Amino acid sequence: MSYAAAEIASQPACWRRAVELSRRDDVQAALPRAGARVAMVGCGTSLYMAQAAAALRESAGLGETDAFAASEFPLEREYEHVVAVTRSGTTTEVLRLLEQLPRPRTTVITTSAEVPAARAAGQSVLLEFADERSVVQTRFATTALALWRAYLGEDLQPAAADAEAVLHVDEAPDVLARTQFTFLGTGWTIGLANEAALKLREAAQAWTEAYPAMEFRHGPISIADTRSAVWFFGPPPPALVDEIGRTGALIVQSERDPLAQLVQAQRLAVALAERKGLDADTPRNLARSIVLSSTAP
Repeated sequence: MSYAAAEIASQPACWRRAVELSRRDDVQAALPRAGARVAMVGCGTSLYMAQAAAALRESAGLGETDAFAASEFPLEREYEHVVAVTRSGTTTEVLRLLEQLPRPRTTVITTSAEVPAARAAGQSVLLEFADERSVVQTRFATTALALWRAYLGEDLQPAAADAEAVLHVDEAPDVLARTQFTFLGTGWTIGLANEAALKLREAAQAWTEAYPAMEFRHGPISIADTRSAVWFFGPPPPALVDEIGRTGALIVQSERDPLAQLVQAQRLAVALAERKGLDADTPRNLARSIVLSSTAP
């Protein structure tokens, strides 16, 4: 079994630990207060979790919350609190940003108090138990989002139960037979759709795309045909389902919690990689942390 497969399987247990962690006074103090203007930042997978987290907080009525790639953060804007998500804690863009922000206003969600990002931020929330050996991120990212959802007051037990159910269901042959995958979301699940597409690209070198659900009909639907699978995170717009059905694409939808659906997509990525004879743990051209030279932009 690959490290990625084992780490994917461990996610429900990690989420339950994250729920317990979210109740600690020091963790509550490290995360933004209700009403604060907040920015979430990350790179790659962590950016997509930041997108989901920002949408969840704002939709819960807890305050304006934006999400940015760390390299694109608008320093001219005023935020009361900036939360950075980084598994390695060594990502160059995140460290450069933290160095430019007022330290008391920053929190990092990472895996160790010893990493540079934890030393650069004003406060840290540590998910040591969710660290990974695979280059491909799975459980750290979803555990960070589970922690955030619990901090916002959500009950994560149904999501964990749904993820456990997903782990016992093999991918359907008709999904595995597709060669083009599009992931669609609405609201907070747009971040999950982005992440699912990234997982298939990284692990399986698959042709994948991701969009806000209703944007799919504004051009991207032209690519859909009998080679395609179109995967919805959360309830799909009914009219859009009908349109996609007419293309011949396979439609994937579920009533399970969207975070559990992401686990299913992660498993699909590993299964596709294995079919192609690829190493899902060490994708080509990738490293566990992106550390740029001092002269790189």
